Amino acid sequence: MGMKQVENIFSPETLEQIKLAITAYGLKILGALAVFFVGKWIARVLSNLAATILEKSHVDETFSQFMANLIYYGLLIVVILTTLAQLGVQTTSFLAILGSAGLAIGLALQGSLGNFAAGVLLIIFRPFQVGEYIEGAGVGGTVHEIKLLVTQLNTPDNKVLFVPNGKLMGDNITNYSRNPTRRCDMILGVSYDDDIDRVRAIIEDVLGKEERILEEPEPIVGLIEFGESSVNFTVRPWVNTSDFLTTKMDLLAEFKRRFDTEGISIPYPQQDIHLHQVKAGS
Repeated sequence: MGMKQVENIFSPETLEQIKLAITAYGLKILGALAVFFVGKWIARVLSNLAATILEKSHVDETFSQFMANLIYYGLLIVVILTTLAQLGVQTTSFLAILGSAGLAIGLALQGSLGNFAAGVLLIIFRPFQVGEYIEGAGVGGTVHEIKLLVTQLNTPDNKVLFVPNGKLMGDNITNYSRNPTRRCDMILGVSYDDDIDRVRAIIEDVLGKEERILEEPEPIVGLIEFGESSVNFTVRPWVNTSDFLTTKMDLLAEFKRRFDTEGISIPYPQQDIHLHQVKAGS
């Protein structure tokens, strides 16, 4: 249809209104497109900037990527709503729908959101890191991976545990690997008939020959209690955390060998039973 045919159908006034409407809406559409693409670019720049800052702060990569995506899509929603407003669309209903959907999703995923919040706190405060041995939520193991919802632990017998982060944050956490040194506590029981000064000298001699024991702090050796069947010595040397278990096992074996060689007895739990003879008729 040519221009003359259009002019024959519409009056000049109508054509002028159509031109004005096309011009006005065309400008709105161009403005909306400009808002959308510029806003999208700004959202991407800000999300990348947040990821860079988090990575330089040595935050877990999973968490930094999640936060970057969260910032990007959150800003993108704002950009889309602004674009619709630029076109003259009322965005109040969209905001109400988003609010209702967010509430419904939050109620449905209440437990998961709790684990997510706990995962964020674990990553921020870092009570433990990958490679450290911990106990928490009633279990123990070496930390293999810290995720946003669960933490993966590998047990000493090579089982894999997935512990919800909410349980870890809601319980005491014992980190056995964080400090470079640990005290190796042992209780040694000897007979009441043994010479306690001689026993102490043997213990100190064994400790002095063990190269893995640290000189500072000095080992503690002392008689700590009179047990039901034995006199108990407490032995507390300090070792490097990486040497803790092997040093303790080797020391216990060496104490047993030395006590056997020196004639020091390690008594079994025992009870004394006294029998009294009662005469007939008494």
